[in-house]
Amino acid sequence: MPPEMVIFDCDGVLVDSEPLTDVVIRDSLGRHGLQISLHEISDLFLGGTIAGVMKTARDLGADLPDDWVDTIYTEIFDVLEKDVQAVPGALAVLDALDAAGIVYAVGSNGPHRKMEITLRRTGMADRLTGRVWSREDVPNPKPAPDVYLAAARAEGIAPERCVVIEDSANGARAGKAAGIWTLGYAAHTGRARLEDVCDAVFDSMDELPGLLGL
Repeated sequence: MPPEMVIFDCDGVLVDSEPLTDVVIRDSLGRHGLQISLHEISDLFLGGTIAGVMKTARDLGADLPDDWVDTIYTEIFDVLEKDVQAVPGALAVLDALDAAGIVYAVGSNGPHRKMEITLRRTGMADRLTGRVWSREDVPNPKPAPDVYLAAARAEGIAPERCVVIEDSANGARAGKAAGIWTLGYAAHTGRARLEDVCDAVFDSMDELPGLLGL
């Protein structure tokens, strides 16, 4: 430490989008015959893809139309455009990385359109121009390492000189599979879900600059 590069997951790490998204998903699944709690949605779907949500929900009995992914994304985007906020302390972390001259990027299972909305609304889009990586850019989503390896490769930085910041076990497995030191942000996920799959776990973004050696 400090690393040469920090790669952030987006949802739940830089932008506080997951509580809003979970409500939209819960309400939609309820309209299609699957009553499920917000806690269950987090347990089942955190760190996955919307296509994965659709498959699992159908397996659990939801009667979802074939265009459900497109429909739910439209609903999610509308809510995020109005209400999403930055994760507390995330902007200060980016400030600290800028001051230290350390490059940073985003690697997410979400689509680019979603990140365009959330990063723009939270004031991070300009700081991350050209350094936002989606599962749309790589062959395989997390827990495969593809998106994190792509982000590091684009900057010409070896994985072992990077750090990944994740809030889901699925994403943490991707970081570890990439050979990258992986920190788990447990403010909403809970430490128990992350401790077995991360190199270290922290509860507040205020802790992160110290963990990065800044």
